[in-house]
Amino acid sequence: MLDALIPAFLRPESASVQAAKVDAIFIGLLLISSAIVLLVVGLVVTFAIRFRRGSSAKRGEMPSLVSREFEIGWTAATLFIFLFIFWWAASIEIGAFSAPKDAIEIHVVGKQWMWKTQGPSGTREINELHVPVGAPVRLLLTSQDVIHSFYVPAFRLKRDALPYQQTETWFQATKTGTYHLLCTEYCGTDHSRMLGRVIVMEPQDYAQWLTKQPERDGLAELGERLFSERGCSGCHNAGSKVHAPSLAGIWGQSVPLEGGRTATVDEAYIRDSILQPQRDVVAGYEPIMPSYEGKLSDGEIQALTAYIRHGTDRFDLIGSLNLAPAQNICAPGETTQESAPNQSLRSPAMVPGAPASGDTPP
Repeated sequence: MLDALIPAFLRPESASVQAAKVDAIFIGLLLISSAIVLLVVGLVVTFAIRFRRGSSAKRGEMPSLVSREFEIGWTAATLFIFLFIFWWAASIEIGAFSAPKDAIEIHVVGKQWMWKTQGPSGTREINELHVPVGAPVRLLLTSQDVIHSFYVPAFRLKRDALPYQQTETWFQATKTGTYHLLCTEYCGTDHSRMLGRVIVMEPQDYAQWLTKQPERDGLAELGERLFSERGCSGCHNAGSKVHAPSLAGIWGQSVPLEGGRTATVDEAYIRDSILQPQRDVVAGYEPIMPSYEGKLSDGEIQALTAYIRHGTDRFDLIGSLNLAPAQNICAPGETTQESAPNQSLRSPAMVPGAPASGDTPP
């Protein structure tokens, strides 16, 4: 609504739900600031003319009652405007951390000088991110080396990717197209070349693109393999000889820690437990777990986190798009008649540099 007050040629491209809200705040601030400037300038000009030297305007002190009420009213109005702007902007910013429960989860790793992404069922891309229009997308970001900042101007989306930490944000694209992806935190020599693109597609086109990618295990399947290869199963599986807490069904639960503290099992807790196991020791257990800092990459930590969170249940990404029956997409190598009803489709990894149309390059 407010963006209609700004001429189209002055408005930057807007392609997400968040972009409309950020633009509304900007225009609202512009209107409020303009009104205050006009009021102050108008009063200055009016008083300068009325009380100019030689004018017959009455001069003297205002009655104390009027003066006090005027000051209280002006101060109260200013405070109200400040609190309203703070509430308006803060509510939108806080909303950026609360993705819908049905959001598509994408893991993003920043690295000098590229962006690597991996979807819930195995799709991997470099400097590209394909998403369906109208679907909420949750981004979990981390960095493999230095601080980066994931920025999509058309979405008004900016979030830092930090080493040894995980941040998150989300967006919902409203228009199809290809949009710039930039790094806005100086990260070294080729910072200006750390460019990518976000490709927003219609749900049926996105589903077709998924099925044309080469097969690859999903993030949870990779995490399951790492869980065994790295020796995690030797301590945390049921029946293990080593006395360590079971990880089955632990996600989202509150666990008691030494010292009477508690912690909620989420991405940050899992990451800290892998890299700094002596930091939050579960009550009743010895601090015998070694640190895996420098032994696991950020991608491997994300895979282990996905396994602990989801187990090996496959995420039916194509099914989550709610396509009409005529638009149902088959798994690679199948026809519609061959596809079993209610089959959960695997989505494979992307070939870096594949065109937006979804055609696999030779």
